[in-house]
Order: sequence, then C-alpha cells, then structure tokens
Amino acid sequence: MTNILVAGGAGYIGAHTCLDLFSKSFTPIVYDNLSNGHAEFVKWGPLEVGDIRDRRRLDEVFAKYSPAAIVHFAAAIEVGESVRDPGLYFDNNVGGTLTLLRAAQAAGVDKIVFSSTCATYGVPTSIPMNEAHPQSPINPYGRSKLIVEQMLQDLDRYQGFRSIALRYFNAAGADPEARIGEWHSPETHAIPIALDAALGRRPHFQVLGTDYDTRDGSCVRDFIHVLDLADAHTRAIEHLIKNGTSHALNLGTGHGTTVKELLAAVRRVVGRDFDIKYGPRREGDSPALVADNALAKRTIGWSPRHDLQSIIETAWNWHANHLPH
Repeated sequence: MTNILVAGGAGYIGAHTCLDLFSKSFTPIVYDNLSNGHAEFVKWGPLEVGDIRDRRRLDEVFAKYSPAAIVHFAAAIEVGESVRDPGLYFDNNVGGTLTLLRAAQAAGVDKIVFSSTCATYGVPTSIPMNEAHPQSPINPYGRSKLIVEQMLQDLDRYQGFRSIALRYFNAAGADPEARIGEWHSPETHAIPIALDAALGRRPHFQVLGTDYDTRDGSCVRDFIHVLDLADAHTRAIEHLIKNGTSHALNLGTGHGTTVKELLAAVRRVVGRDFDIKYGPRREGDSPALVADNALAKRTIGWSPRHDLQSIIETAWNWHANHLPH
C-alpha cells in the first residue's frame, strides 16, 4: 500500500479522509499535534505526534515513511477566533504550511492536496460561485488559506510542485457506522450545535443574524457530507499520482440552505424540538456561500452523493450515541 502523509489526520475531516484512503488501498500516516484532533480517531494507519511548525520532527517522519504525497488539514479553522487573534492564524496556517512544504521538498515529495475553503472568496458577487469567482476574503482565516493557495501556485509554476487546493463549503455529517464523527471542543459548527440543543446538552441554538438579504433573513450555506469531502481528497491524490496537473476545486453540493431551514430539517429528522434564540450578525460571516462544483466533476470525477437528510441522520447517530463527553 502507498503511504500518504495526512497532516491533521486526527481531526474531523482528516480522520474521515484516512478512512477513505485506507478503503482505497492507501496507508494514511497521520501527523497531528492533537491540539484539536483525537488520537482515538486514528484507526487506519500509524499516528506520529508533531506540529507542522516543527521542521526537525517533520524530517524524521518523512524519512521514516517516504510518503508519495501529502494531504494537508493541519490548521486553525474558526472564523471568530481568527478575527480575535489574526497572528495565530498566520503563524499556524501560513508559517506552518511553509515549513511542511519545505520539509516535503527536502524529502523529494512534490505532491499535496490542500484543505482550503470557500472563505477565500469573501462576499459573493454571484451565486453559485465557481473557481473563477474573485477571491477577496473578509476574515483572517480565509486570508490565511488564500495565501497558502498563492504559495502553492508559485511552487507549481517555478518548481513543479503540484497541488490540488480543495475549497470546502460547509462540512457536516459523520461516518454512518459512527466509528468517528464531528468532535470539536468548543463546538462552533451549526449542525452539531443544533443536535446538542435537541439533546438538551445546551439550552438553545443561537441564530447569528436575521437581516441578511436572503429568503428568510438568515445566512445561506452549502452543507456537504464529510464522506463526500473524503472521497474528493482520495480522488485528488490519485489525480496527482497519475501526473495530473494542479487545480483549485470547489467542494459543495450546489444547493444552499438557510440557517432557519437547517433548523427545521434538524427538528424533522430527529423528531425533537429545541429552543432557538436570535442575535446580531457575527463579524466575518458572508451572507451566502453556495458552490458551483462542475470543475471538480470534470477534473477528478467527483460528485456529492449525500443529501441534507443523510448529513443530519449520520451526525445525529454519532452525537446521540457515540460522541464522548
């Protein structure tokens, strides 16, 4: 089996990608500092504890496993935190990625799949958004990811270091067998917060903003199942290993759901009511983010297979029965 270094592979999307890689005859080598990831999620390959800013540790791991390519998830990811502490995001997301890339080049590795984000686009000028949409992020999180995309473009242009940058929309859902799922501390994502409210683990769900120019005043988001994201990462690795060219690709369903519509769907799927409160907008949030995913279909043969109901059902199974507390 071919070794793939998965930086941040003990996290939510990283762990699901390790599951998918293993199912397709790759060996995921998880490299994670466990600041947000969970050792319990590392089930399909070895765990090497380390930080992407630690060049000596990276050199050791590259020498030990000789990976064919990298999948890079290791990053700080919370928009609100990035507004409060931009330096943290540039230190980890930009500086750490540069250290990882330099270690890869020294080890003779020249292929990476990068976990990017639709937050690089900023406020949409058109919906759905394709990859040619202007990139003008409105928060430090999105800007840190855009800087890395630009670094990768230069490495490809001048040194032949090939990459696929995957711009996620809103990851959600869980492994249907509930071996792994979404487990953040603190939790800041909409679906697990709604499920916690339905389970009585928090007093209510807070809708942040009701005056957006959308069909019901709440934000519109494109929710994509984490297993569909995982499948896209494996396809991107296969594309690069077969000498495919570099790309940036959107990963979303192409269908937008408002926060209020999402809460109604959660109530319907889980069969429980819960309290909802309404508050002001959060700084750094875009009013609507919906993907045009046609380029991913053409480039790596990827299409999402799960709908919103499947997302909520699998997330509910994990949260209600398996999420540690």
